[in-house]
Amino acid sequence: MPTRFQTTRRSFLKTLGAAGVGAVALPQIVPSHVFGADAPSNKVNVAMFSCGSRSRQLLPYVLRSGGNVVAICDVDTRQVAQMKLEGMRHGAVGASVEKAKVYEDYRKLLDDEKSVEAVVVCPGQRWHVPMSKRALNAGKHVYCEKPLAHSAAQAREIRELGRQTRLATQVGSQGGASNLFRRSMEVIQAGVLGPIREVYVWISSGCGPSREFDTKADPIPAELNWDFWCGPSKVLPFKNHYLGDCEKWGPWLEFGDGYLADMGAHCLNLPWRALKLTAPLSCTFKISEPLKDSYPSSSDLRWEFAARESMPPVTLWWHDGGKGGPPEELGKELLSTYNKVPSDGVLFAGENGILLASPPGTDAVVKLKGDAKCRGVQDHEACKPVPVTIPRAEGQDHMGEWLGACRGGPKTFQGFDTAAMVAEIAMVGMTALRFGKPIEWDSEALKVKGEPAAEPFIHREVRQKWL
Repeated sequence: MPTRFQTTRRSFLKTLGAAGVGAVALPQIVPSHVFGADAPSNKVNVAMFSCGSRSRQLLPYVLRSGGNVVAICDVDTRQVAQMKLEGMRHGAVGASVEKAKVYEDYRKLLDDEKSVEAVVVCPGQRWHVPMSKRALNAGKHVYCEKPLAHSAAQAREIRELGRQTRLATQVGSQGGASNLFRRSMEVIQAGVLGPIREVYVWISSGCGPSREFDTKADPIPAELNWDFWCGPSKVLPFKNHYLGDCEKWGPWLEFGDGYLADMGAHCLNLPWRALKLTAPLSCTFKISEPLKDSYPSSSDLRWEFAARESMPPVTLWWHDGGKGGPPEELGKELLSTYNKVPSDGVLFAGENGILLASPPGTDAVVKLKGDAKCRGVQDHEACKPVPVTIPRAEGQDHMGEWLGACRGGPKTFQGFDTAAMVAEIAMVGMTALRFGKPIEWDSEALKVKGEPAAEPFIHREVRQKWL
């Protein structure tokens, strides 16, 4: 049966998080070799940069995939306490968390804890590149949650650093570890759909109307170092509504880049990889209301990409906030299977047919000309002869793939060298939104053609105090 593709942002993040993560990103049953990796020589000494909700969701997979958590770091002591409790819930495999050394300052942790071999970075988008850079320069392997970068310049910087090092990097676009994501790449690149000139991405969830910062501060909790929490961003008047997961801080443009960066790390990943896209040439957009200090309630973007190898130019469309979807004629192709256009999706429109994937790429169906209904990308008769050319992640285990690379195993699939290019697409879109007009993009020079006034949105000013 084809998937229903009814993935909202909140439900998707929950699925990638605690109990249900295996349904999308990791195996429901962790491979036996993972639990057998108890010998000290098989463990990787890991530090957790942040103890917030996303870090705690990732913790079980760090532990079960062979990570030995020797240090944890957070600027909020309440989060540290929660991380310790989370470790206790995992019995013997979580014992390292209870004993882990605690730091407020990630820099001191890197200086002091010489036994740390790898770090997991997930305190929020504003921190991802600065912390990842510091860790890589200290010789540590890095797993960084998405969104990877907070500007196009940051994406380029971390891409180049990732390429220069021999260290294992991985970005938390967990869908890339699934067999169906990689099978979709093979099917598209084999030409089953024919030439593809258009891709449509649509997301039903939204951030609410764009708002201005509230200048009336809430009392700062005694357990929180607010200045350090803001880090490379400006120190805004403290508001309780900034604390929590990416749904809290993510819409505020000082700290994040809304749905485009967050869900874009998932939804733009398969198009970029399957179609071997380079950087976009241009970006145009429409938003639901004037942009203030937070992401708009809905956005529509269009990127143009050049021809590559034997493949034609591509137009990539993005819609969030439930205000868009594929054009009517393509939407009709889905009605015989789903009765209505799914609420979220990534649709490749080829001359011979279509491929519809879920936002993270973990489910996919194909419908070729003459087909009555969509069929699974592994089940369609036209797909079966396509050879397997992309290595699979054992157990579809995204975290395990990274920790295996830390031990000297195969290179990760979602390393900074590729994930930063996906991030650049989103950051070009954010440059256009924040600049307020369509742009032509010069990726090599990291500039908007003919628009020097766009520079502040490409090279964001950052505070150096905590870097």
